[in-house]
Amino acid sequence: MSGKGDSNRRDTALNDAELHRCLASTWSTPAGLWSALSTVDHKIIGRRYITTAFVFLALGGVLSLLMRLQLSQPEARFIGPDRYNQIFTMHGTNMMFLFAVPVMQAVAVYLVPLMVGTRNIAFPRLNAFSYWMYLAGGLLLWIAFAIDTGPDVGWFAYVPLAGPQYAAGKRADIWAQMITFTEVSALAVAVEIVVTVFKQRAPGMSLDRIPLFVWSMLVTAFLVILAMPAIMIASTALILDRLVGTHFFNPAEGGDVLLWQHLFWFFGHPEVYIIFLPAVGMVSTIVATFVRRPVFGYLGMVMALIATGILAFGLWVHHMFVAGLPRLGESFFTASSMAIAVPAGLQIFCWLATMWAGRPIFKTPFLFVIGFMVIFVIGGMTGVMVASVPFDTQVHDTYFVVAHFHYVLVGGAVFPLLGAIYYWFPKITGRMMSETLGRWAFGLIFTGFNLTFFPMHILGLRGMPRRIYTYQPEMPWSGLNMFISLSAVILAAGFLLFFVDVIRSARSGPRAEANPWGATTLEWATSSPPPPYNFAHLPVVSSLQPLADTPDLLPVASGLRVDRRELLITSVVQASPEARESSPGDSIWPFWAAVATAVTLIWSIFTPWAVVWGSIPVAIALTGWFWPKGVPEDDA
Repeated sequence: MSGKGDSNRRDTALNDAELHRCLASTWSTPAGLWSALSTVDHKIIGRRYITTAFVFLALGGVLSLLMRLQLSQPEARFIGPDRYNQIFTMHGTNMMFLFAVPVMQAVAVYLVPLMVGTRNIAFPRLNAFSYWMYLAGGLLLWIAFAIDTGPDVGWFAYVPLAGPQYAAGKRADIWAQMITFTEVSALAVAVEIVVTVFKQRAPGMSLDRIPLFVWSMLVTAFLVILAMPAIMIASTALILDRLVGTHFFNPAEGGDVLLWQHLFWFFGHPEVYIIFLPAVGMVSTIVATFVRRPVFGYLGMVMALIATGILAFGLWVHHMFVAGLPRLGESFFTASSMAIAVPAGLQIFCWLATMWAGRPIFKTPFLFVIGFMVIFVIGGMTGVMVASVPFDTQVHDTYFVVAHFHYVLVGGAVFPLLGAIYYWFPKITGRMMSETLGRWAFGLIFTGFNLTFFPMHILGLRGMPRRIYTYQPEMPWSGLNMFISLSAVILAAGFLLFFVDVIRSARSGPRAEANPWGATTLEWATSSPPPPYNFAHLPVVSSLQPLADTPDLLPVASGLRVDRRELLITSVVQASPEARESSPGDSIWPFWAAVATAVTLIWSIFTPWAVVWGSIPVAIALTGWFWPKGVPEDDA
């Protein structure tokens, strides 16, 4: 693949200084607002995703503190019942749809192209569109809450309570339409991850050399693609019942209220693993780095990821054990719910075996991994308990379930995520976070979390139901509720310290080396933070740990154009080079397409005609997006 003069230069014909200059000119995003709205650099979009998701985490945390304030004493009057319903709905909706799923995908948007050794994510303009849709959905939800129109039907929006008969006004409509925003965004990112992993891996990165984090995100992407259409169908059917007069969930007209639960939980339980599986990849990466050896049982870990993804679709009915379903069906889902503990247990034992045979270095990221293992094992054990129909019948809709899913979701996702932020922070910002503040943050979060949520098991066994805004003084709950509310302050202090550390370190933290942890995966083969083009020469991979084998001289491939954005396409199995492919440049049209789509969806809450008239600006934006730009194809 030789060049044809200055107008068709390739990286083989340039010295290093000129190569970096040409690539920077080709791939950089210029300064200015217009360029910021137009960029398709996966690193910039990934940073926006991560920052926005953590803003939503902070807002959701404030809501949880307000709930704990209200429940700290019997017959408290800090918050009225209507506002409390909005707060607990907003808390769950915000944490699940605006934080947990998006932040995991956000980390993947930033890291997966770097870890597979390519210069940008697949479909970069779709990536930009996905972020703007996600931001618009979050703004819709929080602006509605600010003007006292926030949804009040729970993050699960069960019908008929969320239907037109019992939920007047626009609150439930806003919830249903917000789902459309976030799921369109998530589906777009999932498609990008699948194509990036399958077709843009560095030469030599065969399937058995893919990093475990990339494997975890690939399985997660397939879960998103297969599970999220169910909730989009459900929310669309709900809004049609409410706004158009259909009867999908109206038994009087042939509908079925249980149809909502089946559709919702067919998405809702895989969603738990959409959140958890990326955390598995984060933990595997951190363990391998700080134990100084590869994760024990690589093939077993990959098979466990895939098995978890498959089994995740056979669990949803355990949320419906008290709905009056046939006993034979319940026994099947009990078995499935218990069986999924097997691949999770395999992963735990692989990590323990890795640490047992290694030399652990107890830095802050590794401390969060240790905390994850302790908390997730507790959550997993209570998960096996509620998988049993007789036990679940007793504790269903009590605080025992609240404790269980917080142990699983916070322990299984947030602890690894915080460890991942400390681990990859120097890669993203070029600066190190404080080890001292990190240890204090971990201590406060770990202590505060267990003191807050473990007593909720006892509350549940004492019969305290979920989703109540107050309770009578004679009930045996007031002492534990006060203890939990005070413990939540410790947890909040830990997260506040974490945010202070992030902001302080981003501004003035110590400069980081290119590979400060001595890691072995490809994202550390480039500078920290990476240049706009990620890699001047695409790396060539010959093992699972490319930087451990050749830390000073990584083999590279050349031959790509430097005067135009170009990617190397490789085969699915062996990652053998197959073709060069142009990568779309910056464009303002994904932003305008997101604006037009957002206006149409929000407008449709008030009139069905919005779908007709709103399709016009959407069509214009898409035409501008896909209009041929006349870029000549390479004829070399």
